[in-house]
Amino acid sequence: MKNIALIYLSGIVLISCTKIESNQQLDLSGKVEDLKKGTIYVQKFGDSTLVNIDTIHINGNSDFQVQLDVKEPEMLQLILDRGATHSKDDQLPFFAEPGHIRIITSLDAFSSGKITGSANQKIYEEFKNINSRFNDQDLALIQMGFKAYKNKNQKQLDSIRLAQKEVLKRRYLYAVNFALNHRNREVAPYVILTEIPNVGLKYLDTIQKSLPEKIKQSLYGKKMMELYQARVKSGT
Repeated sequence: MKNIALIYLSGIVLISCTKIESNQQLDLSGKVEDLKKGTIYVQKFGDSTLVNIDTIHINGNSDFQVQLDVKEPEMLQLILDRGATHSKDDQLPFFAEPGHIRIITSLDAFSSGKITGSANQKIYEEFKNINSRFNDQDLALIQMGFKAYKNKNQKQLDSIRLAQKEVLKRRYLYAVNFALNHRNREVAPYVILTEIPNVGLKYLDTIQKSLPEKIKQSLYGKKMMELYQARVKSGT
């Protein structure tokens, strides 16, 4: 009877360990169309540098599959090493999380790959689509500003500067509302940290109060709370 109990307990331990490992594993698969030979590095963002966590070798077959240890949602990126040639289009960031993620991309447009399987990634892409509009508006205003400066049109320059401030304000408010609307996801504090770390303290206070404890204890949640506490301490 004692031996049976020990076997039963061992089984529970084994199942528990397997479950823990499973919950921390990311099965990453994908394809780089038209890539016949090359190396892809999977990298994570350290405090001040990028760290390689895996290497994918492509030799004839453009499909790939790797298993990664991902304890919680975190932004990773694929870096394509083209060998003798180099391109600015070599980086493909994605919001990794335990489970299965698939990335379909191509040699000619590596950074524009389609990413499926990550809930945070899907939400983040929604943010980027809207946020890019603010970038486009700001770029158009900058170009108008160059022309106004060249023509020494001070009245137009003043008008453009006011328009730029309005675009910036709407961009910040959009990011704040995005974080509040998606406060149950790790992407919320990530957006605050990467897009508007210098947002007004009252907005940062509202956001940190809205975050569930689970998100506050996540990788980016902890970093955002550190930012918030530093801002409170400095009063800025």
